[in-house]
Formats: sequence, C-alpha cells, structure tokens
Amino acid sequence: MKILVTGSAGFICGYLVEELLRHGHTVIGIDNFSKYGPVKKSYDAHPNYHFQEGDAKDIGLMKKLVRDCDQILAAAAMIGGISYFHEQAYELFAENERIMAATFDAAIWAHKNHQLKKINVLSSSMVYESATSFPSNEGDERKCPPPLSTYGFQKLACEYYCQGAAEQYGLPYTVIRPFNCVGTGEKRALCDKEIFSGNIKLAMSHVVPDLVQKVVKGQDPLHILGVGNQIRHYTYAGDLARGIRLCIENPKAVNEDFNLSTPDSTTVLELAEAIWKKINPQKPFSYVSDSPFKYDVQKRVPAVQKAKDILGFSADTKLGAILDEVIPWIVEQVKIGGI
Repeated sequence: MKILVTGSAGFICGYLVEELLRHGHTVIGIDNFSKYGPVKKSYDAHPNYHFQEGDAKDIGLMKKLVRDCDQILAAAAMIGGISYFHEQAYELFAENERIMAATFDAAIWAHKNHQLKKINVLSSSMVYESATSFPSNEGDERKCPPPLSTYGFQKLACEYYCQGAAEQYGLPYTVIRPFNCVGTGEKRALCDKEIFSGNIKLAMSHVVPDLVQKVVKGQDPLHILGVGNQIRHYTYAGDLARGIRLCIENPKAVNEDFNLSTPDSTTVLELAEAIWKKINPQKPFSYVSDSPFKYDVQKRVPAVQKAKDILGFSADTKLGAILDEVIPWIVEQVKIGGI
C-alpha cells in the first residue's frame, strides 16, 4: 500500500513511518520542517520512503503527491505543550484549519479521480477536554460540552471534516485519537517560548521531558503544575504507531473512530515520583506545586475496548519501560542542547 503521511518529520510520525515501512508499505512523506527545523531520520534512505519538503497547505503539491496513493494519514499540525496552547491560541487554530482544508481538498480530488481509498485523521484526546463522565467512549465527544481550548476545539473540527467529506463526497475515513504519547524524538520546537518552572528554564511544557530535565538539573524540591492529581494515560509512541498502522490497514476501521491509549491511569504526581526514583533512587522525593495553566485538563480517561475488539489493538508497554527508554535520551538531549 502507498500512503501519504503529512507532517512526516514530526514526533509521532517518526515512529509511524518506521512502522509502516517495516510492514511493507511505501510511504510518501511531506513536511515543511516548521516545528524542529531540518531533521534526519533513520529511514531517510529507505527505498520505500520518498520525502518531499513542502507545505501541506499547498493544494497543488498535495494533489501531485497523493495522485498514486491508496491512503492519507493527515498528521500535519501546529502542536506543542500546554503553554503553547495559550501563547498561540489563534495561530494554531487558524493554521491547522488551513492545513486540514487543503488536505481534505486533495483527498476528495484523489478519491474522485484516482485510487485514494481513505483518509485517516490524527485527532487528539483533547476532544474530550470537557468530559465529565469516565471512561470516555468513542462518541462521547459529541455528547460532552465542547473543548474549551482552541486546540481541542480544532481537533474536534477535524473530525467534522471527516463527516462532511463522507456525507457530501463519499470519502471514507478513520478518526484516530492518541492519548499522551511518550517516546524519544520530541525536541525543543523552533516556536517554543522559554518559561521558568522554579529555578529551571524550560521551553517545551511537555510533562515527561520537562520533569526529567528538572530532576537531571538538580531541582529539589521538584516543581509540578497544580497539586499533581491530574490524571493522564501515558502511551508509548511505538504502541501508538502500531495502532495507527492497524487503523490504516484494517477494512473494519472504515468510517470509524478509535481511542488509542494505554488502559493505565497515572497522576502527574505519580509520574513525577517515578521519574525522580529512576534518576535519584537514593534521594527522598519532594515537590512543590506551582499555579496550573488555564487549560490543564484535570482528568482524561479513555475507553479502549473498541480498538481492542475491532483492531485487535492494545497498548501494553508499561510506564516504567517507557521511562527506561526515554530518560537516557532526554538526558543526552539536555547535554547537547536539543531540548
């Protein structure tokens, strides 16, 4: 299968492209390097990977790339940590709408005139930002109040693009909602603004890299946002890549939506203590609470049974194993100034 992946130089796609290539697919990648700048990937020279530097908003280029593709994975987007949601509230909404509209325009054209079978849209757990009942099942995003952040609302809008294109043009789709992806490769973005957390200056506001940085740099007590009872499901990027591949490959995924997540709930405080003990096993854990951001969702708990029943997918990598892989990478990036 030939698959066009937008945002192919991004963090999650770094795992996904490798997963697709390993399973025999041909991947056409497009990215404008707007987030990290030019990056090198281990699969750049793979014979079945073909990269085009360019902007996913360029409909002419998108039509050229998708012409002979069987599916699209629409992953390109402006995205960042929680501080980024506040700093770029308008820009990320407007730019992501432009990206999504251009991607769907190209997909509708290719489905009508060529061999495109389906578009797969990378949404977000943030569509459940205002949920009040848990776990959040697929479909609850239409029942709970709309997301409060512009990022969450725009991700929900992406799902309505699927609905509109299917109803008007018969374009098949799959909606994919990752939950709190954790892995290597998530570096400092060009647009990130540095802020202080206690005595440590950070530029990411992604919880795992930020906590690791602060511990590695000797912060004691450790500063966390809020009281630490925010609930998240930290899901390994390799597991997510496998789940996304199954969404692309499985015919039962057509016109469906899936939460892709570990079933394990972890509070921010539990995460912080786990990271502390990995780095400072002989030192007592201590922390202080800083004022949280406005859109720091207190609870996100997904239902995961649908993905297991239809796709045979489960995210089984435990948090300890994820941290064993990610912490050494972050430590090295701190040394070389990568984050």
